[in-house]
Amino acid sequence: MELILIHPFREGNGRLARLLADVMAVQSGHEPLDYSTWEQHKTAYIGAIHAGMAGNYGAMDRWVAAAMGVARAPDLSGPA
Repeated sequence: MELILIHPFREGNGRLARLLADVMAVQSGHEPLDYSTWEQHKTAYIGAIHAGMAGNYGAMDRWVAAAMGVARAPDLSGPA
């Protein structure tokens, strides 16, 4: 969340954040994350990022859990 917030690079911040998430997952004994749902529902994913920047990490927690395959994808029918 903080890496996306500080936006240290002109390009590639999201890609770097996903790469770091994959590295942390693999180092913890998990598979790399499956970002396909994030790509398919980019508006809701961006909403979760904005919620996280406001201190509400619940929505992003659900997105990450779904990408790790430990939970169903977030309910995309309404606000997170």
